[in-house]
Amino acid sequence: HILNIGKTREKLMLAARVIVAIENPADVVAISARPYGQRAVLKFAHYTGCQSIAGRFTPGTFTNQITKQFREPRILIITDPRTDSQPVMEASYVNIPVIALCDSDSPLKFVDVVIPANNKGKHSIG
Repeated sequence: HILNIGKTREKLMLAARVIVAIENPADVVAISARPYGQRAVLKFAHYTGCQSIAGRFTPGTFTNQITKQFREPRILIITDPRTDSQPVMEASYVNIPVIALCDSDSPLKFVDVVIPANNKGKHSIG
């Protein structure tokens, strides 16, 4: 599949503007269930001060207020809408905007800002 690198840069700049608009970096959550995206998410969270969920996402994190892991982010960043479908679905329930790195075959339902990129390879994310 061929991706237009110009569109990727354009969408990256849009996503950067959206993320910068959030005053408190702790209100941003970066999520990756993919093994190759987990390290990138943890480094992003470390350097920006946002929250991260690397590995398995616990259902109800955004919707069930009784759980200990309940979070109310203002924006969600994910590495793959296919493997991270549960957080994308929950974000749609509570009106949280989603920024996603999407490959050409990724489902785009409930994703607000799509960054076209190769999210399958070991060296492509991060």
